[in-house]
Amino acid sequence: MANQDNATFGEIMAKAGKSAMRGGTAGALAMGANVGALMWMRTTINYQYRNGTSFPVALRTLYADGGIPRFYRGVLPALIQGPMSRFGDTAANTGMMTLMNSYDSTKNLAVGVKTISASASAALFRIFLMPVDTCKTTMQVEGNFGAVVKKVKIGGVPALYQGSLAAASATFVGHYPWFFTYNYLSDKLEERETTLGKLGRRALIGFCSSAISDTCSNSIRVVKVYKQAHKDVLTYPQVVRNVISESGLQGLFLVSEKHLFLYFL
Repeated sequence: MANQDNATFGEIMAKAGKSAMRGGTAGALAMGANVGALMWMRTTINYQYRNGTSFPVALRTLYADGGIPRFYRGVLPALIQGPMSRFGDTAANTGMMTLMNSYDSTKNLAVGVKTISASASAALFRIFLMPVDTCKTTMQVEGNFGAVVKKVKIGGVPALYQGSLAAASATFVGHYPWFFTYNYLSDKLEERETTLGKLGRRALIGFCSSAISDTCSNSIRVVKVYKQAHKDVLTYPQVVRNVISESGLQGLFLVSEKHLFLYFL
């Protein structure tokens, strides 16, 4: 049943769509700036995910392979995938929250229950972006677009969707705790009057959300990148066995602290 203003389904959907567009656009713009400033670290982290090296070793290896430009291989697909994925994440949360708050039957549900719907929507959107994500990740790890072409020649177009299940799972497992924490703290932390107070409140909420999200999803992202960037078509059990064989169990939990530093920046 609709809420007390008796809005029609179409009006509610239009309201949710507008909220999603506003929130998603802001998130996309922020991510575009983030790609330009911090892609070097993301490239290093993805290289670690694939090869199981330490952060300093990954930095030295990548620099020796092409200097500073090596850290920006895949920047064009990153400038598409990064903002679009952030748009999907933010739009899913804002849109679903607006939609569910518009009905008496769902508006009083717990924040965690509402966030599940948003996380599922964001996860499905990531599958749509997989070809661009695979191009970006493969170029970051292998250093050239030729590796992407080779993958397609071997496995056809489906090769661009390798890691889709892990990507969707990582998105859900990362998105849900991020936005649950974000929505919970936004509801519980008192609004500030000063500009500095508002910025500090937002920064604290964002950092706490990112720390919890990364802790939950890091191992799935390792599997996703390894499967995406590998020259062969591997099953998920093979990927997990390979990672553990090459780097030990800790290989599934690489660079979490670097991700936290990245989110802090």
